[in-house]
Amino acid sequence: MNRDATNADQINFGDDNWRNVDLPHDWSIEGLFDSKWASGTGYLPGGIGWYRKHFTLDKVYKAKKVFVYFEGVYNNSEVWINGINLGKRPNGYISFYYDMSEHIRFGSDNVIAVKVDHTKYADSRWYTGSGIYRNVKLIITEPLYIKPWGVYTRASVEELERGLLDAEVTVVNDTSTISKVVVKCELFCDGRIVGKSEQKVTLDKESESIVRGNIEVLKPNLWDVNNPELYVLVSYVENGEKIIDSVKTNIGFRKIRFDANLGFFLNNKNMKFKGICMHHDAGCLGAAVPIDVLDRRLEILKELGCNAIRTSHNAFSPGFYDLCDKKGFLVIDEVFDEWELPKKKWVEGWNIGTPSKDGYAEYFEEWAKFDLRDQILRDRNHPCIIMWSIGNEVDYPNDPYSHEVLNTEENPQTHAKFDKNLPYADRLGEISRELVCVVKQHDTTRPVTAGLASALMSNEVGYADALDVVGYNYQEFRYDGDHARYPDRILYGSENGMALKAWQSVAENNFIMGQFLWTGIEYLGEAGKYPVRHARSGVIDLAGQKKPEFYFRQSLWNDEPMVFIGVSKPSKNQKRTKSWWAHYLLQPHWNWNKGQDVKITVFSNCEEVELFLNEKSIGSKQMKDSTDKELTWQIPFEEGELSAVARNQGKKAASFKLQTSGEPTYLLAEIDKKELRANKEDIAHIDVLIADKEGIPVYSANNRINCQVNGPIQLLGMEDANPENTEDYKDSEQNSFKGRLLAYIQALDRTGRGTIILSSPGLKGVELTIEIVKTNESEMTKQKK
Repeated sequence: MNRDATNADQINFGDDNWRNVDLPHDWSIEGLFDSKWASGTGYLPGGIGWYRKHFTLDKVYKAKKVFVYFEGVYNNSEVWINGINLGKRPNGYISFYYDMSEHIRFGSDNVIAVKVDHTKYADSRWYTGSGIYRNVKLIITEPLYIKPWGVYTRASVEELERGLLDAEVTVVNDTSTISKVVVKCELFCDGRIVGKSEQKVTLDKESESIVRGNIEVLKPNLWDVNNPELYVLVSYVENGEKIIDSVKTNIGFRKIRFDANLGFFLNNKNMKFKGICMHHDAGCLGAAVPIDVLDRRLEILKELGCNAIRTSHNAFSPGFYDLCDKKGFLVIDEVFDEWELPKKKWVEGWNIGTPSKDGYAEYFEEWAKFDLRDQILRDRNHPCIIMWSIGNEVDYPNDPYSHEVLNTEENPQTHAKFDKNLPYADRLGEISRELVCVVKQHDTTRPVTAGLASALMSNEVGYADALDVVGYNYQEFRYDGDHARYPDRILYGSENGMALKAWQSVAENNFIMGQFLWTGIEYLGEAGKYPVRHARSGVIDLAGQKKPEFYFRQSLWNDEPMVFIGVSKPSKNQKRTKSWWAHYLLQPHWNWNKGQDVKITVFSNCEEVELFLNEKSIGSKQMKDSTDKELTWQIPFEEGELSAVARNQGKKAASFKLQTSGEPTYLLAEIDKKELRANKEDIAHIDVLIADKEGIPVYSANNRINCQVNGPIQLLGMEDANPENTEDYKDSEQNSFKGRLLAYIQALDRTGRGTIILSSPGLKGVELTIEIVKTNESEMTKQKK
């Protein structure tokens, strides 16, 4: 990989001195935070980067088809094979592939060259990353093969007793002769065949054909959020007794229904979306996020009680949707944040200075329909996906579109008024209808939605009417009126604040299907003035730590008994404490000034909570008596232990405690895995905690922590989650934040024992070990493919 090369597309270009990197790779996260870059993208650099891959294919493959498949390259990528240009792709999130067959030199050296041009680094409102930040695959098939993304399944259920699977398999005959083949589909459940179909097909030379099959399953295991049962469909192409190509597809039998009055139904059960919006980065790892990291994040969201995710505001990696299928998340698959005209991207801090207007809008007219098509073709078999979203806040008032309705009394939402010098909003209706048409061409099993910033304006121009399901961003005040005015409109909150009132608008109205909090997890970018590097709106921080807001939401969304204590200084501004940021003031520690009045706030989903200070009861309170789902006490601070016991029907159901800590003394560390596979992919998470001599966490500690590793492992990154820490993300030292730090350890490609040594000046360190074990042969073969 090289950041300074020019004309590196030629096969004989000298790359001996180039840096070797493992893919996926994000070069932006390797850079230094600097105010000269853009706040929108986290004050990290863009630029141009080149990648070159040498490989040899034996002559036995000469008659084969050879494809290269990119899951995501940010952005403006161009790809060459042996000096021959295969194409470009401006969109940094869409997967794509090229046929290299005619240009391969079998038995000789071949070079794939990729140029990535992220020169316009202020092209997004959030962190994007730069480079080949997702997986790349070399795919080799026979000249008669199943087309990439060529399997389309529609799994439905009738009265939940009979499952019907309609499968379409697109087969390509890239030979000069007519071919007779058999296309088979076999459906597996727990390793056994439960249904199959078979069609004999005659394929013309140089042609492709869609082959359809049907499979019936009696009393299928249903996919839902609590028991996400998956089947595996294996599609084969056979010539005689020889299998010449096969594709595996995970599918789920489930029934989704959307009702304008009653909301959303999954398998005939009415349920609410307890959703979050989520960006694709993972702090110090940037945009190149390993699957194990995504897995851990999704597990934490499950603890929250979350059942739905909106991919904000672009396609995610294929592995993300696979995990959501397995874990039972409902997904809104979103594709665009802007259409033909650019939004403001802040450079000097959110709402500060002159914004950039760079972005995808530059390519929308030429590429939007192709990008939307390819996202649907890639993702449409996932049972987790329940809606396609064609846009986020493209109707934001005066950014860029405007309309006269903004001057009316119906516009309490924004100070923006009609500006005749800005583009007229009628284009919103025209473009949305075109995009909806593209979706319907490729999938009719799910509705089309979008997140509207101004339903008022979109109602006037036909944008809302073009959608099957309409998402409102921060417009709970419109729910009742618009439901009465548009009784057939299916509504939900597509982006919402944390306030209890926003959730009550969902819980108390059958016609509102749910909400999606902004956001589930903190993310780089959309930052304030330097040195603030990331947005702080998540209920989970960049290191995976649960913020007080997490526990409040858990008390609303999760039935598992829980209780949490947060402490703050009593506020004189009651309006402030009831605002969107109310729980941001809470701190989960018991270190205050002696005798200082403190406010104790308790969250719980249990019937009753009793508070104790140094084992003496301060009193019990009933949750039913609380109008804001919180229990509060105000007491003078006293060192020791503050604890809460939550009860249901008089029996202890959950407990929580805070203890006064002393001076930092120890580093404590917990690793989430005992072994990793030697595949250069597996990740272990180490949660590092600073504790006093009694082992009590020291919340105020910010000690600098060093991490050294030995053996067949590498330190992939250290995350402190401090929004104002602009240290080098890629060295082996970071300051802790609120007494904690997260370290990511990755296996290399050899076996043995890895050692992790964590140290900090003046503190007693800790040493951990992890075993790196052999990857079995089937896994190795799968990776090579």
